[in-house]
Amino acid sequence: MTEEGPRSGALDSVTVAELVECYAVGETIEGLVARYPFSYRKIRTALLDEGVKLRPPKIPLPPTPPGLVNAYRDGRSIRQLAVTYCMSYNQTRNILLAEGVELRSRGNCSTWHGEAARTS
Repeated sequence: MTEEGPRSGALDSVTVAELVECYAVGETIEGLVARYPFSYRKIRTALLDEGVKLRPPKIPLPPTPPGLVNAYRDGRSIRQLAVTYCMSYNQTRNILLAEGVELRSRGNCSTWHGEAARTS
């Protein structure tokens, strides 16, 4: 699925500076999504690109299971990891984000296929 419509526009440097300033004074990413015509992912990525250290999530997450991050980086999908570690999809995704993992786009299994092709 691709982003379409008003939430898919480009972020100019003035808007990015506003986002950074608002986030720095306590606004949440969810609040920024409500105020600006951009998706959560686009705003989060813009903040990270500007070197903003994101605040931890308000809902405490369980400890990261050993091997979760490496398994994702090795090509396993979030859905596969959720099943393997007996967690919900969202909980698994949130743990990966909290660990600073850059998530792949949906349906992007090229990393996994590439690893499989090299080891075969």
